[in-house]
Amino acid sequence: MISCTMQKERLVLLYDKLPIIEHTPSSPCIYLYRGTEKIDMYRGNYFIEDDLQDKVGLKGYELSQSLKEGRVHYTIRFYQDDISMTCSLLERDGRLEMLFSAIPSPYNRLELFITAEKDEHVYGCGEQFSYLDLRGRNFPLWTGEQGVGRNKKTAITQTADREDRAGGDYHTTFYPQPTFVSSRGYFFHAETYGYADFDFSSQRAHRLMFWDVPSSITLSAKPTLLEVVQDISAFLGRQGKLPLWVYDGVILGMQGGTQNCLDKLERMQRSSVPVVGIWAQDWQGERYTSFGKRLRWNWQWDPVLYPDLDKVVAKLADEGVRFLGYINPYVLEGHELYNEADAKGFLALNGEGKPYLVDFGEFYAGIVDFTNPQAKAWYVKVIQKEMIDFGLGGWMADFGEYLPTDVVLFDKSPAMIAHNQWPGIWAEVNKLAVEGAGKADEILYFMRAGNARSLALCPMMWAGDQNVDWSEDDGLPSVITSALSLAMSGMGLHHSDIGGYTTLYGMKRTKELLCRWTEFAAFTPLMRTHEGNRPKDNWQFDGDGQTIALFARMATIHARLKAYLIVAVGENAEHGTPVMRPIFLHYPEKPFFTCKDEYLLGRDLLVAPILEEGASQRSVLLPDDEWVHLFTSRVYGPGEHRIDAPMGSPAVFYRKRSPFASLFSSFALS
Repeated sequence: MISCTMQKERLVLLYDKLPIIEHTPSSPCIYLYRGTEKIDMYRGNYFIEDDLQDKVGLKGYELSQSLKEGRVHYTIRFYQDDISMTCSLLERDGRLEMLFSAIPSPYNRLELFITAEKDEHVYGCGEQFSYLDLRGRNFPLWTGEQGVGRNKKTAITQTADREDRAGGDYHTTFYPQPTFVSSRGYFFHAETYGYADFDFSSQRAHRLMFWDVPSSITLSAKPTLLEVVQDISAFLGRQGKLPLWVYDGVILGMQGGTQNCLDKLERMQRSSVPVVGIWAQDWQGERYTSFGKRLRWNWQWDPVLYPDLDKVVAKLADEGVRFLGYINPYVLEGHELYNEADAKGFLALNGEGKPYLVDFGEFYAGIVDFTNPQAKAWYVKVIQKEMIDFGLGGWMADFGEYLPTDVVLFDKSPAMIAHNQWPGIWAEVNKLAVEGAGKADEILYFMRAGNARSLALCPMMWAGDQNVDWSEDDGLPSVITSALSLAMSGMGLHHSDIGGYTTLYGMKRTKELLCRWTEFAAFTPLMRTHEGNRPKDNWQFDGDGQTIALFARMATIHARLKAYLIVAVGENAEHGTPVMRPIFLHYPEKPFFTCKDEYLLGRDLLVAPILEEGASQRSVLLPDDEWVHLFTSRVYGPGEHRIDAPMGSPAVFYRKRSPFASLFSSFALS
């Protein structure tokens, strides 16, 4: 319920008795600025500066109210001299909705302050890799490359910055979302795709800067944080259920031609590895750059590299093994699809009216302009003809975060707004293709770039391009943080490249890292490997007999969890309960509000992966319940425990009272 109280010059907006906005003339809740941005993009890495001028706080206010449909609606006019903005407050579907008027000229920045508390925790803002609790820092919300290393204090990031402007920072992400969850018991969502910066560093107020006035701001308060998270996807949209085949084992990332893939598949199957898919990102061809192996971005089967693939795909499908490919929303200059799109006027343009060519690192590609309905429909047909009709069981729908801010689009929409919109539009193109072909229950596509629309349009996220290392900001530990932050943003299905991807500056994937990552992946909704950008430098799933045996064990465990995972995924689809979730959603105990190295898989499994090189034990904090170690059947109570975790037996526990206890207890016998 909305209420506004006035005490002398102090205005307080409450929703369900929670203070949301506190305004006084000495501390206004709204400031306006005239800002001039400077944006430099280099291969998906964005360097953004904002020169803020003419700051004005709207110190005065006038409050009015009216009765509509039996409810009190409030309107607040904030002003300073002849400058003013109005905010209308209403309750819709059990949520607070705030509607702001346009920013008065010549101002173009809106700064809004939301009431905070000293001990409050904040989560979400899309996919964040370094921090689960966002308190104490600001988070620019802009889609781009996540960066290499993502920590300006590390040698890897410093090297990446120096050599290729590619180091990233703690906040760089493929998937920003102007949504956050407060431990006070509410979510906040701003309906905007403009650049924003959410600053949670102050103890008394969250400072939210918008370059574009949100069309609406929605706030929803619930009795528990679990209900808050569930309500995000009830509001923004929910992922559906997964094709049943994905639960039955591992999707192996491999490449290099038809025979090479078949040989690797045979070796793994001969060693009792349950393989449900081959993911060959180079199905349409390859090219090499100084970065390593790249792909030929012309989304048609390459019969030279993959002879007889059309027949092989059909044969494998009959045997229960899907063949998955790769696509992104760009087309390679000088190749067939580029030429066709150019001839039909389907490419986005530069300021001179020519196709905008984006530098992707020693090659250039055009942007299919999805704001043109004909271009969008054409690309849907490309996916259907070249991939679905060909027999692919799914694909990586890559990129989406590169849209330049100076591109000229068909519908004349500002590129500064379209930039953050693009990942959701790209997700929609894939969904239209799959649903139009009647294959929604069979085909799986997965994405790294996202926005608020992705909740309803993307069936599976993946964490992007992690380093092949153990680093907190960009290695194995970061993918747990990313999954949990997305969970708190309403996105409930997530996985990662087993073993990581980025292999640069002396980094090479070790056998130990690959095996520990595999253990972790077995307790996620989807298992899928990646060879990395320099496959020969990395340890691979068939590196030796020990590694293959580990894959056989962990993929078999994953497959045996099928009944449990189907229920967990169903809960996400029906109720918005994320599959991988922070422990505090069920156990709101103080230590878990900042815990990012353990998580719940569904309601009943607690997973604590090994995240340090050379470790064979780890400390595990268990919440107030009875927990049974999955592989030893030993019962543990709440508190901190030192747990042995030899290779192949990670620290995983199940609730003793779980309805799946009989299934879980069988793992100790194997």
